[in-house]
Amino acid sequence: MLYDPFKSHFLFLILSFSLCVSQTLALNSVPEPDASALTYLWPLPSEFTSGNRTLSVDPDLSLAVAGIGGNSAIVRAAFDRYRAIIFKHTSGISIFSRFTGRSSVYDINKLKIIVNSDNEELQLGVDESYTLFVSKNDGKSIIGEATIEANTVYGALRGLETFSQLCSFDYGTKSVLVYKAPWCIWDKPRFAFRGLLLDTSRHYFPIYVIKQIIESMSYAKLNVFHWHIIDEESFPLEVPAYPKLWKGSYTKWERYTVEDAYEIVNFAKARGINVMAEIDIPGHAESWGTGYPDLWPSTSCREPLDVTKNFTFDVISGILTDMRKIFPFELFHLGGDEVNTDCWSSTPHVKQWLQDRNMTAKDAYKYFVLKAQEIAISKNWTPVNWEETFNSFAENLNPRTVVHNWLGAGVCPKAVAKGFKCIFSNQGFWYLDHLDVPWNEVYTAEPLEGINETSKQELVLGGEVCMWGETADTSDVQQTIWPRAAAAAERMWSRRDAISTGNITLTALPRLQYFRCLLNRRGVQAAPVTNKYARRPPTGAGSCYEQ
Repeated sequence: MLYDPFKSHFLFLILSFSLCVSQTLALNSVPEPDASALTYLWPLPSEFTSGNRTLSVDPDLSLAVAGIGGNSAIVRAAFDRYRAIIFKHTSGISIFSRFTGRSSVYDINKLKIIVNSDNEELQLGVDESYTLFVSKNDGKSIIGEATIEANTVYGALRGLETFSQLCSFDYGTKSVLVYKAPWCIWDKPRFAFRGLLLDTSRHYFPIYVIKQIIESMSYAKLNVFHWHIIDEESFPLEVPAYPKLWKGSYTKWERYTVEDAYEIVNFAKARGINVMAEIDIPGHAESWGTGYPDLWPSTSCREPLDVTKNFTFDVISGILTDMRKIFPFELFHLGGDEVNTDCWSSTPHVKQWLQDRNMTAKDAYKYFVLKAQEIAISKNWTPVNWEETFNSFAENLNPRTVVHNWLGAGVCPKAVAKGFKCIFSNQGFWYLDHLDVPWNEVYTAEPLEGINETSKQELVLGGEVCMWGETADTSDVQQTIWPRAAAAAERMWSRRDAISTGNITLTALPRLQYFRCLLNRRGVQAAPVTNKYARRPPTGAGSCYEQ
């Protein structure tokens, strides 16, 4: 009789479910207002049950793998990272045990990870679902002690994050414990695109800081790092095809080499995070002309880029060719926002070019955006553009265009009504440089607001919080991002009905405060949750869990 892995895993799930139902108290898919009954996992899983037992975890926790993708290097490296996080305060046999000669007996000695596919391609919509079962090893349970099962390595990564949040260090026993066991969790994301934008043009961020931000994104299960690399202020990225472009960097020390960019992409992939790069054209591009002045219409008109010259589009094509070698993600952001075309109309050779073609400056803006889209599509990219392009000439945009909302409400409903996909980033709630937006407004902002048809809702890829860099640098970026980005992260991961009912001051705030403290323990400089203005320090003495 041949072994059928799918039938085996199905049997595993059925028996696991039966065990969970028999051992747990009740289904906890919706949080309750009683703080002691809250589930301190962030973001909240789709479905879960829990019990009333406390289990100890062996500091020498071992990894067992199964499934055709279980032996992945990504999984093994992630296990090592999370084991270091979980056992930060303890390692091996305790000093007390050495003195007394007693050895400890632990309830959980092994974490089993089952991955059903060996395909490690990371693209939009990759399966991030997982199941996680944590129970006492009594020698009878088919699920053993702690088991994660996922269809892909990226689902396994999300399960590892959840497992790590179940583990708490007890200072009394100096051991790691899992409370409210047994746990049975069935989880998957609500949206495929859950992003964070980082602007490295307005201020340069060293590679190690970018890695810290990407690492912290994985703790909240965000999965797209939108790298706004270049803008009018600086051009820090190396482009081999046009090596003078990074003369537009602030200094020769504030640059990213091709190797740096590769490193960022690979680091992010190991955490299940795609990198979406952006060049914001034709506006926001003054820095390009520092190395190649011919890209400027004139010395007094330095942006938008010169629409009349083939050289402009040759440079764009060269940049995209080089970047395609670095960034495998299917989406590429072409910007297109805040384009002031006044100086095109007042620059003699551009004005003549417009007249020869019977075009207005607005027509030229459309021409530029559409030509840039053609270049990106020719390199097998799906173009993303800020909403102004949709607002100005929706009927001309390539139908593959992803519309990126930012100016306010109502754009995604209009975009999906016309068949476009959309990303939600309403600046009134999800622009992190807006320091006066409190956590609760970030939390309740809804990407599907005003979209009622299921077929149209499916065109909303998800959302993104944006960390624009005018007033943020290495000294304050993490406390500007966190914990408010986590509020949006739960909105994008968790079931809408599970997080949209009840008083969020009772159901969400204590959990977000707990997550903020978890970030602090992991070395992330997350600011107090209830600050009147984001990233400000505490106003006085007090517990991390009450700020």
